[in-house]
Amino acid sequence: MTSDGEARHAGHRARMARKKAVVDARIAAANRDQGVLLVLTGNGKGKSSSGFGMLARALGHGMRVGVVQFIKGSFSTGEEAFFRRFAEVEYHVMGEGFTWETQDRERDIAAAQAAWQKAATLLGNPAIHLVLLDELNIALKHRYVDVSDIIAVLKNRPPMQHVVITGRGAPPQLIEIADTVTEMMVVKHAFAAGIRAQKGIEL
Repeated sequence: MTSDGEARHAGHRARMARKKAVVDARIAAANRDQGVLLVLTGNGKGKSSSGFGMLARALGHGMRVGVVQFIKGSFSTGEEAFFRRFAEVEYHVMGEGFTWETQDRERDIAAAQAAWQKAATLLGNPAIHLVLLDELNIALKHRYVDVSDIIAVLKNRPPMQHVVITGRGAPPQLIEIADTVTEMMVVKHAFAAGIRAQKGIEL
Protein backbone atom coordinates (compact mmCIF):
# COMPACT_ATOMS: atom_id res chain seq x y z
CA MET A 1 0.00 0.00 0.00
CA THR A 2 1.36 3.48 -0.86
CA SER A 3 1.87 6.11 1.78
CA ASP A 4 -1.20 7.97 0.48
CA GLY A 5 -3.23 4.76 0.71
CA GLU A 6 -1.97 4.10 4.23
CA ALA A 7 -2.91 7.62 5.28
CA ARG A 8 -6.42 7.27 3.84
CA HIS A 9 -6.80 3.91 5.55
CA ALA A 10 -5.64 5.33 8.88
CA GLY A 11 -7.93 8.33 8.52
CA HIS A 12 -10.92 6.12 7.72
CA ARG A 13 -10.18 3.88 10.70
CA ALA A 14 -9.93 6.89 13.02
CA ARG A 15 -13.25 8.31 11.75
CA MET A 16 -15.00 4.98 12.18
CA ALA A 17 -13.56 4.60 15.70
CA ARG A 18 -14.98 8.01 16.65
CA LYS A 19 -18.32 7.15 15.10
CA LYS A 20 -18.41 3.80 16.93
CA ALA A 21 -17.77 5.56 20.24
CA VAL A 22 -20.71 7.91 19.60
CA VAL A 23 -23.05 5.08 18.54
CA ASP A 24 -22.01 2.88 21.49
CA ALA A 25 -22.69 5.74 23.90
CA ARG A 26 -26.16 6.32 22.45
CA ILE A 27 -26.96 2.59 22.67
CA ALA A 28 -25.79 2.49 26.29
CA ALA A 29 -27.99 5.51 27.13
CA ALA A 30 -31.10 3.79 25.72
CA ASN A 31 -31.73 1.59 28.75
CA ARG A 32 -35.53 1.49 29.04
CA ASP A 33 -38.00 -1.04 27.64
CA GLN A 34 -41.52 0.18 26.93
CA GLY A 35 -44.22 0.16 24.31
CA VAL A 36 -43.48 2.62 21.53
CA LEU A 37 -46.00 4.85 19.73
CA LEU A 38 -45.03 5.45 16.09
CA VAL A 39 -46.76 7.90 13.75
CA LEU A 40 -46.17 7.55 9.99
CA THR A 41 -47.51 10.55 8.10
CA GLY A 42 -46.84 12.82 5.11
CA ASN A 43 -47.91 12.82 1.46
CA GLY A 44 -45.39 10.24 0.27
CA LYS A 45 -46.03 6.58 -0.47
CA GLY A 46 -45.06 3.92 2.07
CA LYS A 47 -46.83 4.75 5.32
CA SER A 48 -49.06 1.69 5.45
CA SER A 49 -46.34 -0.43 3.84
CA SER A 50 -43.98 0.49 6.66
CA GLY A 51 -46.64 -0.32 9.25
CA PHE A 52 -47.26 -3.74 7.76
CA GLY A 53 -43.52 -4.33 7.63
CA MET A 54 -43.39 -3.85 11.40
CA LEU A 55 -46.35 -6.20 11.70
CA ALA A 56 -44.36 -8.89 9.88
CA ARG A 57 -41.35 -8.19 12.10
CA ALA A 58 -43.46 -8.60 15.23
CA LEU A 59 -44.85 -11.90 13.98
CA GLY A 60 -41.29 -13.06 13.39
CA HIS A 61 -40.71 -12.58 17.11
CA GLY A 62 -43.76 -14.63 18.02
CA MET A 63 -45.85 -11.61 19.02
CA ARG A 64 -49.63 -11.25 18.74
CA VAL A 65 -50.77 -8.30 16.66
CA GLY A 66 -53.94 -6.43 15.79
CA VAL A 67 -54.90 -4.37 12.75
CA VAL A 68 -57.75 -1.89 12.36
CA GLN A 69 -58.06 -0.25 8.96
CA PHE A 70 -59.89 3.07 8.97
CA ILE A 71 -61.22 4.51 5.68
CA LYS A 72 -59.95 1.63 3.52
CA GLY A 73 -62.36 -1.21 2.90
CA SER A 74 -63.93 -0.96 -0.53
CA PHE A 75 -61.22 -3.09 -2.20
CA SER A 76 -59.12 -6.07 -1.17
CA THR A 77 -55.38 -5.70 -0.60
CA GLY A 78 -52.43 -8.06 -0.65
CA GLU A 79 -51.57 -7.33 2.98
CA GLU A 80 -55.05 -8.32 4.13
CA ALA A 81 -54.93 -11.57 2.12
CA PHE A 82 -51.49 -12.33 3.56
CA PHE A 83 -51.89 -11.44 7.23
CA ARG A 84 -55.26 -13.15 7.61
CA ARG A 85 -53.36 -16.44 7.21
CA PHE A 86 -51.90 -16.08 10.69
CA ALA A 87 -53.73 -17.08 13.85
CA GLU A 88 -51.69 -14.49 15.78
CA VAL A 89 -53.30 -11.64 13.80
CA GLU A 90 -56.61 -9.94 14.56
CA TYR A 91 -57.49 -8.15 11.33
CA HIS A 92 -60.40 -5.72 11.07
CA VAL A 93 -61.26 -3.78 7.90
CA MET A 94 -63.68 -1.14 9.16
CA GLY A 95 -63.75 1.56 6.47
CA GLU A 96 -66.10 1.95 3.53
CA GLY A 97 -63.68 3.54 1.11
CA PHE A 98 -62.05 6.92 0.69
CA THR A 99 -64.19 9.98 1.39
CA TRP A 100 -64.37 11.03 -2.28
CA GLU A 101 -65.84 7.59 -3.03
CA THR A 102 -68.48 7.40 -0.28
CA GLN A 103 -69.56 11.08 -0.52
CA ASP A 104 -71.55 10.53 2.67
CA ARG A 105 -70.05 12.20 5.74
CA GLU A 106 -72.48 10.69 8.25
CA ARG A 107 -71.75 7.19 7.00
CA ASP A 108 -68.02 7.89 7.13
CA ILE A 109 -68.31 9.12 10.72
CA ALA A 110 -70.27 6.04 11.78
CA ALA A 111 -67.71 3.72 10.15
CA ALA A 112 -64.77 5.55 11.75
CA GLN A 113 -66.34 5.51 15.20
CA ALA A 114 -67.08 1.78 14.92
CA ALA A 115 -63.45 1.25 13.88
CA TRP A 116 -62.25 3.26 16.87
CA GLN A 117 -64.32 1.13 19.26
CA LYS A 118 -62.65 -1.97 17.84
CA ALA A 119 -59.25 -0.28 18.12
CA ALA A 120 -59.89 0.72 21.74
CA THR A 121 -60.62 -2.93 22.57
CA LEU A 122 -57.26 -3.99 21.11
CA LEU A 123 -55.49 -1.14 22.92
CA GLY A 124 -56.87 -2.40 26.21
CA ASN A 125 -55.67 -5.97 25.71
CA PRO A 126 -52.17 -6.69 27.11
CA ALA A 127 -52.04 -9.95 25.12
CA ILE A 128 -51.82 -7.88 21.90
CA HIS A 129 -48.21 -6.77 21.55
CA LEU A 130 -48.52 -4.48 18.52
CA VAL A 131 -51.53 -2.61 17.14
CA LEU A 132 -51.57 -1.07 13.66
CA LEU A 133 -54.18 1.67 13.20
CA ASP A 134 -54.02 2.14 9.44
CA GLU A 135 -55.26 5.51 8.11
CA LEU A 136 -56.41 6.67 11.55
CA ASN A 137 -54.83 10.06 10.77
CA ILE A 138 -57.30 10.55 7.94
CA ALA A 139 -60.23 9.96 10.29
CA LEU A 140 -58.70 12.44 12.74
CA LYS A 141 -58.07 15.01 10.01
CA HIS A 142 -61.75 14.92 8.99
CA ARG A 143 -62.84 14.92 12.67
CA TYR A 144 -64.67 11.61 12.32
CA VAL A 145 -63.23 10.66 15.72
CA ASP A 146 -62.07 12.88 18.58
CA VAL A 147 -58.32 13.24 18.99
CA SER A 148 -58.57 13.71 22.77
CA ASP A 149 -60.37 10.36 23.10
CA ILE A 150 -57.67 8.63 21.05
CA ILE A 151 -54.85 10.19 23.09
CA ALA A 152 -56.47 9.21 26.40
CA VAL A 153 -56.69 5.56 25.34
CA LEU A 154 -53.17 5.56 23.89
CA LYS A 155 -51.73 6.92 27.13
CA ASN A 156 -53.50 4.24 29.16
CA ARG A 157 -52.69 1.22 26.99
CA PRO A 158 -50.64 -1.71 28.38
CA PRO A 159 -47.09 -0.48 29.07
CA MET A 160 -45.34 -2.89 26.67
CA GLN A 161 -47.82 -2.54 23.79
CA HIS A 162 -46.50 -0.94 20.59
CA VAL A 163 -48.80 1.14 18.36
CA VAL A 164 -48.30 2.24 14.76
CA ILE A 165 -50.60 4.93 13.35
CA THR A 166 -50.56 5.79 9.65
CA GLY A 167 -52.14 8.33 7.34
CA ARG A 168 -51.62 11.82 5.98
CA GLY A 169 -52.17 14.88 8.13
CA ALA A 170 -51.33 13.57 11.60
CA PRO A 171 -52.65 16.13 14.11
CA PRO A 172 -50.12 18.06 16.25
CA GLN A 173 -51.54 16.58 19.46
CA LEU A 174 -50.75 13.06 18.27
CA ILE A 175 -47.29 14.03 17.03
CA GLU A 176 -46.56 15.55 20.43
CA ILE A 177 -47.18 12.33 22.39
CA ALA A 178 -45.59 9.97 19.83
CA ASP A 179 -42.19 8.40 20.49
CA THR A 180 -41.23 8.17 16.81
CA VAL A 181 -42.65 10.29 13.97
CA THR A 182 -41.74 9.85 10.31
CA GLU A 183 -43.01 12.17 7.59
CA MET A 184 -42.81 10.68 4.11
CA MET A 185 -42.46 13.08 1.20
CA VAL A 186 -43.19 12.67 -2.50
CA VAL A 187 -40.30 12.92 -4.94
CA LYS A 188 -42.00 11.08 -7.82
CA HIS A 189 -45.05 8.84 -8.05
CA ALA A 190 -45.98 6.53 -10.90
CA PHE A 191 -49.64 7.61 -10.73
CA ALA A 192 -48.66 11.07 -11.96
CA ALA A 193 -47.32 9.41 -15.12
CA GLY A 194 -50.62 7.61 -15.71
CA ILE A 195 -49.62 4.25 -14.23
CA ARG A 196 -52.51 2.55 -12.44
CA ALA A 197 -52.23 1.14 -8.91
CA GLN A 198 -50.44 -2.18 -9.18
CA LYS A 199 -50.87 -5.42 -7.20
CA GLY A 200 -47.95 -5.90 -4.86
CA ILE A 201 -47.15 -2.19 -4.90
CA GLU A 202 -50.31 -0.25 -3.98
CA LEU A 203 -52.82 -3.11 -3.74
